[in-house]
Amino acid sequence: MSGGKRIRPLLCIATYNAFKKSPDEKIVFPSVGTEFLHNASLIHDDIIDKDDFRRGKPAFHYKFKQYHQKYDLKKMVAEDFGTSIGILGGDSAFFLGLEAYLYSKFDHESNVRAIKYYEEVFREICNGVLIEIDMVNRKDLKIQDYIEMISLKTGALIEKSILIGANYAKVDQKYEKLLSVYGLNLGIIFQIIDDILGTFGDEKLTGKPTDGDIREGKKTCLLIDATNKLSESKREKLINLIEKQSMTDDDVNEVRDLFQEANVSESCKNLAENYYQDAKNAIDQLKPVINASETEFFENLLEFVIERKF
Repeated sequence: MSGGKRIRPLLCIATYNAFKKSPDEKIVFPSVGTEFLHNASLIHDDIIDKDDFRRGKPAFHYKFKQYHQKYDLKKMVAEDFGTSIGILGGDSAFFLGLEAYLYSKFDHESNVRAIKYYEEVFREICNGVLIEIDMVNRKDLKIQDYIEMISLKTGALIEKSILIGANYAKVDQKYEKLLSVYGLNLGIIFQIIDDILGTFGDEKLTGKPTDGDIREGKKTCLLIDATNKLSESKREKLINLIEKQSMTDDDVNEVRDLFQEANVSESCKNLAENYYQDAKNAIDQLKPVINASETEFFENLLEFVIERKF
């Protein structure tokens, strides 16, 4: 309840209505499934990344750490208590998302297909996070490695949110392929911009500290691009800073300076532009068969994601 853009359920609703003669509120109920799955992944992500805040407010596990401290609970340290409740909370959110399909008013076959998409994307997100964790210890990464990871961790759920809407609208398979292209590319753009904002954004707008990714040594597009662009000595300097167990504010600023020297903010924005064009082309091909109002929504969302400041 701390905010968020609700992009995934909106995409599910918009895709369904794009292929219908008139809007149907019946799609709203199953659309929330992917939002529960998204939040389940965020709860677990914040535990893995040791992030205490999400959207400017205490993260799920951190709230329960505070609860433990407030009531001076015994037998378990506050941090372990928060982590344990966070794991259970994320699991609970995942199963709540399933209920959106189990109890929807659509036919049985459509609900079963939606659950298959839900199960498939849950595995893809997990695989994306596993790849991301493995990437922390690698120094030979290319941007394509990063794209593979975010396609699973971020792009897959946006794609499946769209395909679940298409499933309920019984969309022809040839159009599903174009919807997949739009969804995956939208997700890739979203994560690239997220990485840029995570280091160069306005904390008051993003609700996230701009030193978190650097302190964690997260292999963002900025870090990968910088290590491939900088001179050997500067590259070694950057790697040594990132590998520090405890970084000072000066260390963080030095990393940010090296990013600026390599001009990675600009090159990563250009990278996002390439995926923007692929997504735009997919929507252009769908225009003859989808409603104009939803075409406008898909185009506006694409513009928002690439230009967003929060």
